[in-house]
Amino acid sequence: MCLMEMNDMVMVSIDDHVVEPLDMFDKHFPASMKDDAPKLTQHPRNPNLQAWVFQGVPVGNTGLNAVASWPKHEWGLDPTDHAEIRPGVYDMDLRVRDMDANGTLASMLFATFPGFAGTHIATLPDKKLALAALRAYNDWVVGEVPNAHPGRFIPMGIVPFVDMDETVREVHRLAEMGCRSISIPETPYGIGQPDFRSGYWDPFFKAMVDTNQVVSLHIGGGFNLLKRPDVADFTNPSSFFLDDMIVLSALISTVACTDILLSGAFKKFPDLKIAMSEGGLGWIPPLLDRLERHVDNQSWTGLSSFPAGMSPADVWHKNFLACYITEPHALANREWIGIDNIAWECDFPHSDSTWPLSPETLWGELEAANCTDEEINKITFENTARFFDWDPFKHTPRDQATVGALRARATDVDVSETSKVEYRRRYELAHAK
Repeated sequence: MCLMEMNDMVMVSIDDHVVEPLDMFDKHFPASMKDDAPKLTQHPRNPNLQAWVFQGVPVGNTGLNAVASWPKHEWGLDPTDHAEIRPGVYDMDLRVRDMDANGTLASMLFATFPGFAGTHIATLPDKKLALAALRAYNDWVVGEVPNAHPGRFIPMGIVPFVDMDETVREVHRLAEMGCRSISIPETPYGIGQPDFRSGYWDPFFKAMVDTNQVVSLHIGGGFNLLKRPDVADFTNPSSFFLDDMIVLSALISTVACTDILLSGAFKKFPDLKIAMSEGGLGWIPPLLDRLERHVDNQSWTGLSSFPAGMSPADVWHKNFLACYITEPHALANREWIGIDNIAWECDFPHSDSTWPLSPETLWGELEAANCTDEEINKITFENTARFFDWDPFKHTPRDQATVGALRARATDVDVSETSKVEYRRRYELAHAK
């Protein structure tokens, strides 16, 4: 029975995104290498916009990456930049205010310029410079941001996964900084790297277990595994294949989860923890059903990927956290998914985000699923706090961490629809010399 009200919820999002601020590399890139640091310059596809250029490669920001407050007719894949997006996307002081307005206590931040899991930086030829850029990003997102806003961000970093020795060193360095999670490619072979079964990732997995950090597998890097007709054009908003990519993206989590479950990683590292970031919930019950039957019905294959005495479902319930934005019908299967294995996410400022009405959206779905107060608390913050070993009330007392309390101090935050043109006008006014 549900006795609490919407404003009583404590909401912690384990999947949000950040566009790196203008001064990040100025502040955190090694002084001796500053001349070669990433720099903002004119975007090659649109000279009216800016893009990061590093090692001669430009990386801009696509529209769907930061649509918060835009009218939907302005959404799309066209390049954009800091001037056209909501300042809370890249300014962490304002991000916290936007979180307050949405009733969100805390957030985990996935990168933009480096790639969700550092995949862009990994492709660059000068590995010494690439490592410096990666460490600069980590020093900002794991070091500066959580320290400047205690209790509002769960620190998550990235690693130079093309060099396993450096990766292990970075895992331990991040752990000393208080990092709670590291994002890696969810299907490494989809970007030309060894798969989880190869053994290549074992030193990383061991380091993660040794430092009690969570591996986050965010959908995105494996999009090219979704084979579509040859005429598909994912860059063209008028092509229905763009809809294919968005709708089918959760299938990547099904593949990624199967990959790591069958890789033998949990047999070697029984305490390894995996968060399926932005993967949703609906695919989980049929996958567990299939795996449970497979182990018995197809015993002739000799599958032996799981710790002794544990079934695939046992491993799922012990070692995984499912992360979802909005999926009302999947909540009906919460007992089989595992009520301790479900966590909410906001996905700000992406196009799937429910900001600034996340409490209303989430509450409506939880009520419709007849969730109890205990289940609501687990989904909205307790499972995340336990899984990431992070105390939500260390810096914010419980009574000040609720949706109602946070929103009460953000009544002056404008969350109304705002166009790119208006954001650019405000930006140019604020940055006028």
